[in-house]
Amino acid sequence: MSASKDSLAVITRFAPSPTGSLHLGNARTAFFSHLWARKSGGRFILRIEDTDVERSQLRFRDELMAEMRWLGLTWDEGPDIGGPSAPYSQAERGDFYATLFAQLAANGAAYPCYCTAQDLELSRKLQRMAGKPPRYAGTCRTLSSAQRAEREARGLKPTLRFAVPSNQIIEFTDVVHGPQRFVSGDIGDFIIRRDDGTSAFFFCNAVDDSVMGITQVLRGDDHLTNTPRQLMLLDALGLRRPGYGHVGLLVGADGAPLSKRHGSTSVHEFRERGFLPAAILNHLLRLGHTSDVDGWLSAATMPAHFRADHLGRAPARFDESQLLHWQKETLERMSAEQVSAWLGSGDSADFVELVRHNVVLPGDAIPWRAVVSGDLPPLGKDEQSVIAAAGPEFFAAATDAFDQSSSDLKQLTKILKERTGRKGADLFMPLRAALTGQIHGPELAPLLKLMPPETARRRLKSHAQNT
Repeated sequence: MSASKDSLAVITRFAPSPTGSLHLGNARTAFFSHLWARKSGGRFILRIEDTDVERSQLRFRDELMAEMRWLGLTWDEGPDIGGPSAPYSQAERGDFYATLFAQLAANGAAYPCYCTAQDLELSRKLQRMAGKPPRYAGTCRTLSSAQRAEREARGLKPTLRFAVPSNQIIEFTDVVHGPQRFVSGDIGDFIIRRDDGTSAFFFCNAVDDSVMGITQVLRGDDHLTNTPRQLMLLDALGLRRPGYGHVGLLVGADGAPLSKRHGSTSVHEFRERGFLPAAILNHLLRLGHTSDVDGWLSAATMPAHFRADHLGRAPARFDESQLLHWQKETLERMSAEQVSAWLGSGDSADFVELVRHNVVLPGDAIPWRAVVSGDLPPLGKDEQSVIAAAGPEFFAAATDAFDQSSSDLKQLTKILKERTGRKGADLFMPLRAALTGQIHGPELAPLLKLMPPETARRRLKSHAQNT
């Protein structure tokens, strides 16, 4: 794609089905679509594809919209705010679809199909046995009016199938994959209306993209082979074709599609764990899209760094260690007040400032709260070794020194150095291990000041002789 085309105002959309939580892969597609619209000064539309009545739930729709807002992916038209193409819930667009179904049927471009699930499975089995790819055999395409009436008299409810034109070449240029060419003979007649009267994905997804003015559709490359079907539909209805781009799917470290076995997969799960929106967006920006900036970007500056011609064909590997990197980068740029609100436990400003560089997720602060005012967990092997090497005499001297210095670490170590002759790591490491239960972490001096003196003294004394 040329720079000039990339800079033209585009209208993009995100069209999720409210059948579960917002998957990270779908969030990435929404994010890229949002960036493209914002960069070009166009519009970003949210459309809810809820024609699957059995699986679609209002709570999933509401959760999905909440997670998108949390990420900062605001929309210009949608089910909650309306717009010129309302309604934006496909369950409310049945009358519009019915008009188009009637148009296709009247033009001979669609026909009722009475084949049962058993009929279709048998047909596919016979095709596979004959070494042919399974596709609809066109059984009901040439039924007479009498034959259709006979089937309906038996109580068979028909689906509506699109009559795929023969000997047609379907061509389009994909934003990501380049020129594409398909032969209609390789595509069987497909269902556009289910036997319960609801619209199938192939149909409503395509016609809504057209009539809502979408200029660029971005979606996963698992939909690439759906595109020729949808283009034939639009052509048969005389509707405008949008542009299409199919990005590589999001996969785990093992190359398999990202799923529960890889850990968290939904935006809700990452939010619940304490990941920050800017961290997630910085990681997603670099998954299947080559950024021209290596460093951290604010959400406001990201659209300027989005390039449609930098979208990738290859599967993008999600790596939580990289997400943790962007989480740290985001935390470094937050104020103490923002970090305190993120931790969400009413910690003192001194505590927040002390631990902010040693936490990545809110749960990481829990052990440091215990260090300041609670009970330490059992020592690890490394901490045990440091304490044992120092010996009980060291901690007896440390207890006496603490009685003189109290919570002033500088004074404590000065007295202890004079009494034991220890210095450097040999002096500080045993103190840190005894006082905090860890040999790494925030600076010890301010940490010691936050501890109740009796707590610090008790911890030192617990490692001395005769206690």
